[in-house]
Amino acid sequence: MGFLNAPEYRRYTAPMRLTHMVACAGCAAKLGPGQLTEVLRQIPASQNPNLLVGLDTRDDAGVFRISDDLALVQTVDFFTPIVDDPYAFGQIAAANALSDVYAMGGVPVTVLNIACFSPDLAPATVWADVLRGAADKTLEAGATILGGHSINDKEPKFGMAVTGTVDPNRMFANTEARVGDFIYLTKPLGTGIVTTAAKFDDCPAETLAEAAASMARLNDKAALLGHEYGVRCATDITGFGLSGHLYNVARGSQVTIEVFTSALPTFTGLRGLIERDHLTGGSKRNREFLGSDLVIDVDVEPWLVEVVVDAQTSGGLALFTPSEIPGMTPICVVTAGPPTIRLRR
Repeated sequence: MGFLNAPEYRRYTAPMRLTHMVACAGCAAKLGPGQLTEVLRQIPASQNPNLLVGLDTRDDAGVFRISDDLALVQTVDFFTPIVDDPYAFGQIAAANALSDVYAMGGVPVTVLNIACFSPDLAPATVWADVLRGAADKTLEAGATILGGHSINDKEPKFGMAVTGTVDPNRMFANTEARVGDFIYLTKPLGTGIVTTAAKFDDCPAETLAEAAASMARLNDKAALLGHEYGVRCATDITGFGLSGHLYNVARGSQVTIEVFTSALPTFTGLRGLIERDHLTGGSKRNREFLGSDLVIDVDVEPWLVEVVVDAQTSGGLALFTPSEIPGMTPICVVTAGPPTIRLRR
């Protein structure tokens, strides 16, 4: 598929490095799924009948019905720098936030920037480059930036609140997986591992370039592919890793998801980075949260387990289809059983 081809990305060579300003980078900096669950369980559920997707299913965005054929898709996402190049960071943060709308089958319409920068850490041109990267990516998506909000923060962060639209009769939801569905992934895995290695100057330039270009790529074509092949269920793969986001689907749909680890797409040289222990704290929290609901067959290679739990930033869409997609290889299938993620060879 053409949309899997990554655009060019160059390593940022300026002395000032954004990733050295923060303790944890990208979506790996988010609360772990267990921590978040403890917070959200204390929030009362909405009783509004027009709320089609809310907090209870841990989906990628909220969906609110306006009319029989129109609903708003709303999301907010921001994080610490995942790469050192300010422009690329802005692009990646924007693509990541916009992705939540695509994961619901929608189209982004408007955007509000969330900027947490310190004028003492870098000159204004650096922070302007972040905003410029985000603006260019938003324009590519066909959305409009309305404004935003900023605060002075010693650990820089950037992201967006995005509003989109979707026909509620054609939206994707993580409660709609069915036994027999094939699952396709539209971007490689391993961004958390790659960017952790890069932060410590132990990542080949070509691997970092591959991962950065993938993170900056929109999921718009992936969403269109989903509509073309009758997708009812989808999720984008970000901070909870492949395993965590698939588990939200398994729990919401009351199914078991079997992952073919040998079919997982990964970035060049990822195994070597794992063997050199470039893992994130977010990945550890993801694995701990799943506990016994992550079942690993004895013949699964250990490095691929790390790929499955790796905390992703601006990953691809996992599309659940009732039939196979020509030219693509499914990474999982949906089977009958309790909400479980089973890793197979």
